[in-house]
Amino acid sequence: MNATLLAVVLCLASAVTYAAAAVAQERLARRAVARSARDLLGNGAWWWSAGLNAGAALLHAAALRYGPLTLVQPLGALTLVAAVPLGARGAGRRVAATEWRGTAATVAGLGLLLLPASGPAPDDTLSVAEALSVSGATLAVIALLTARKDPGPGLRHATASGLASAVASALTQTVAVAGGRGGSLLSARVVTVALLVVVFAVGGMLLSQRAYRGGLGAPLAVVNLSNPLAAAVIGMVLLGERLQGGALGVLLAVAGALAAARGVLLLTRSDPGTRTAEPRPTPGPRPAETHPVPAGHATA
Repeated sequence: MNATLLAVVLCLASAVTYAAAAVAQERLARRAVARSARDLLGNGAWWWSAGLNAGAALLHAAALRYGPLTLVQPLGALTLVAAVPLGARGAGRRVAATEWRGTAATVAGLGLLLLPASGPAPDDTLSVAEALSVSGATLAVIALLTARKDPGPGLRHATASGLASAVASALTQTVAVAGGRGGSLLSARVVTVALLVVVFAVGGMLLSQRAYRGGLGAPLAVVNLSNPLAAAVIGMVLLGERLQGGALGVLLAVAGALAAARGVLLLTRSDPGTRTAEPRPTPGPRPAETHPVPAGHATA
């Protein structure tokens, strides 16, 4: 199995695991369990979702060892595709036709994106200065996105979660590639970058938990759009990654991005979360009519 195929297989496994974690987190958010960090740490179901996230992160890290950011991160959108049947099953309903169309468009778009993104296994890594610079800039943007307090913070927190996850992936790739070259895993560079990975990975999970209070579909879609875009910028600017195929590769990437965006929009509108329909009230006996007693009259 070549490096690109192995990276794709690991990404698929990671996406399914992330989807299961997202559905579990969204259920907790809907039940108003995750109102504070103390509530989260004392809830067994949240620890289960955290374990799923950890497992998915390990699979994702392994994929980053064999594939470039421009390949691995777009495949993260398959998390949204996997969440459609998982969320529907958890809600006890069938997958809607709009959800199937959105799934098909997303998969087709990702297929087009993978053709020019399927480059060689990663070789370049971030220096300590680059890792600290990217981390500082990302933390500043996340602070701006989450500083405002209004009734609808879901999409802003989802964007912040996507950015945090993208940076965590770029930093993870540095650790994986540096360690795979036979270098010391206890060097100052690897330890520093690994600590930053923990910060952004945990931060991204907590931000997504906050975003899911308003549902699963729209926040998860925003996470899966902002994540690969931010990772692509990091990969192309700092890691020397490029799309393959020249002008044709760029056209394929644009067409794939448009198709995937269309699919994500369809999935967002259908909201493939765990929302269930409200039961319709059944008609019952009409309450007896009462008549007000005029002032000054007493009742027996």
